[in-house]
Amino acid sequence: MAQGNSTEVSEFHLLGFGVQQEFQHVLFIVLFLIYVTYLVGNVGIILIIKTDSRLQTPMYFFLQNLAFVDICYTSALTPKMLQSFTEENNLISFWGCVIQFLVYATFATSDCYLLAIMAMDRYVAICKPLQYPMIMSQTVYIQLVAGSYIMGSINASVHTSFTFSLSFCKSKNINHFFCDGPPILALSWSNIDINIILDIVFVRFNLMFNGLAIIFSHIYIMVTILKMPSTAGRKKSFSTCASHLTVVTIFYGTLSYMYLQPQSNNSQENMKVASIFSGTVIPMLNPLIYSLRNKEVKEVLKVIGKSFVKLDTVVKTTQQSN
Repeated sequence: MAQGNSTEVSEFHLLGFGVQQEFQHVLFIVLFLIYVTYLVGNVGIILIIKTDSRLQTPMYFFLQNLAFVDICYTSALTPKMLQSFTEENNLISFWGCVIQFLVYATFATSDCYLLAIMAMDRYVAICKPLQYPMIMSQTVYIQLVAGSYIMGSINASVHTSFTFSLSFCKSKNINHFFCDGPPILALSWSNIDINIILDIVFVRFNLMFNGLAIIFSHIYIMVTILKMPSTAGRKKSFSTCASHLTVVTIFYGTLSYMYLQPQSNNSQENMKVASIFSGTVIPMLNPLIYSLRNKEVKEVLKVIGKSFVKLDTVVKTTQQSN
C-alpha cells in the first residue's frame, strides 16, 4: 500500500443515520432482529446441506457457499451499524476501516459471481440434463466457487489499496454507517481520477458481466421450459428459476443503484437505505426464498421436525416414568 498522509489519520467518525433518538431505538431493534434471523437462517442452510446426503449436489454446494458469503459480508457491516445506534461518537480506527472495507468488498463481489454461477448451473441442469453430471463435475464446481472467491479478493484488494493510500483532509467524518468507497473518497484531497477509473473498470464490469450471464442463462432456461411436454416438469423448473431471479433482481438492483449512479449529496441518505437493504434484508430473504420454495430442503426440514417431536416425546415419557 502506497504511503501518504492517510497514515496520519488514526480513526474515522461514522455519522450513521441522521434520525431522532426514538427512531434510532426502533431501528436498532428491527435491524438486530433481522440480523439474528439471517444468521440463524444461513447457518441453518449450511448445516442442513452439510449433514444431509440428499443435498450433496452442485446446486446445494453453491447455495451453501452463498449462505457463507452472506454471513461474512453482512457481519462486516451490521455489528458496527448497530453500534452506531447506541453511541454518539461512533468511531472506527483507520485499520478497522481498512479491514471492514476489504471484507465487505471481497464477499459482496464473490456474491455477485456465485449468483451468476448458480444461474449457469440451472441452465446446464435444465437445458442439458443428460450432460449435467459430466459438465458440472465435482472438480468443476469447486473450481467455480474458488474462482468467485479469487475474483472477490482481487477486486477488494485493488480497491482497498488505492482507496486507503490517498491523502485525507482534516475532516474524519464518513457520511455513512460503514466504511464504503464513495464516502471515503469524499474525504480525500488527493487526485481520485484513478479511483474513478477503477470503479468503472471493476465495479461496473463485475455487475454487468455477471448480470448479463444471468440474463442470458435464464433466457435459454425459459425457452427450454416452454418446450417441456410435462406440466409438472415446467412447474418445478420455473419455481427454481423464479426463486433465483427474485434474489438476483433484488441484489443486483440494489447494488446498481448504489454504485452505477453519479454520487451526490442528495443521494447519500438514499444510499444508506440501499446499503441496509443489500447488507441486511437480502441475506435474510435468501434462506427463506431458497428453502421455502425448494422441495428437497422442505423434506429435510420435515424430517428434522419429526425427529425433534419424537425426541421430545421420549424425554417426556422418561420423565413421567421416573
